[in-house]
Amino acid sequence: MPFCGFACGTALGYLADLVFGDPRRGHPVAAFGRAAHAVEQRLWRDHRGHGALHTLVCAGGAVAGAGLLARAVRGRRAPGVALTAAATWAVLGGTSLGREARAIGGALAAGDIEVARERLPHLCGRDPQALDGQQIARAVVESVAENTSDAVVGALFWGALGGVPGLAGFRAVNTLDAMVGHKSPRHRRFGWASARLDDVVGWPGARLTAALTVLAGPDPRGAWRVARRDASRHPSPNAGPVEAAFAGALGVRLGGTLAYAGRVEHRPVLGAELRPVRVADIERAVRLSRRVSLLAVGTAIGGRALGSLVKSAAASAARRRNR
Repeated sequence: MPFCGFACGTALGYLADLVFGDPRRGHPVAAFGRAAHAVEQRLWRDHRGHGALHTLVCAGGAVAGAGLLARAVRGRRAPGVALTAAATWAVLGGTSLGREARAIGGALAAGDIEVARERLPHLCGRDPQALDGQQIARAVVESVAENTSDAVVGALFWGALGGVPGLAGFRAVNTLDAMVGHKSPRHRRFGWASARLDDVVGWPGARLTAALTVLAGPDPRGAWRVARRDASRHPSPNAGPVEAAFAGALGVRLGGTLAYAGRVEHRPVLGAELRPVRVADIERAVRLSRRVSLLAVGTAIGGRALGSLVKSAAASAARRRNR
């Protein structure tokens, strides 16, 4: 797609997410999740090879389908812009992320910890009954940080690189990781391929998110210092840079003990010298996420423009050589 079509479609898709958020019914990602679950029911074996096939069928199918749609509108400006806008809106989740975080923050501010516990599973997979108010606030800030990369920046990066198929492929891999990539007994081997592929495709977006957090945060030096020092301590290669950058930017301490479905993990602390998270930091994290997301839109459009210029220059040079 020409640069102008990509830029317009990306901007419109981002604005659609900003205004409408995720649709309550008929979300394409939810439809993909149902299809992936149906494929899992047929392919599941406690074996990495079957899990790799599941990943290939589901993620490959999403990329192939998006590629066919992109090919169908090639050379047609308005349909191309509309497809890019629709795909961008479908894969972004920044607005819904902020709404869920603010809902939990509001419940905590009102002293209603039971409501906060009820809503927390909408945002992350931790066991809410094992958390007090401060721990819930910390979980929300960490989830906002990680999902800024997963739900916004990473998708925009792959959209700039691969167009509509890039958008669809990234969201498909990220969704598969959420479905089967965790270390439950059923998915320890079957979900291995999805988890590793998610690490690979999430790598550039996580580093871009951390860099944009340094630029957009209220404490750029703190964000850079904590990200450079603590990012590698996190067990996740992609959550580490993002959460460490958010910790330094917001001046709060993240990481430590957490619980997933009865399993307790003791993670390294990010920003150990900083203060604990407060409820008010949830709103600060959401605002930072919004600024990072806006910078990511500009970066994606700018990167695509640069790529178009390089491609045009290379084509011009090739024509001169052939004269």
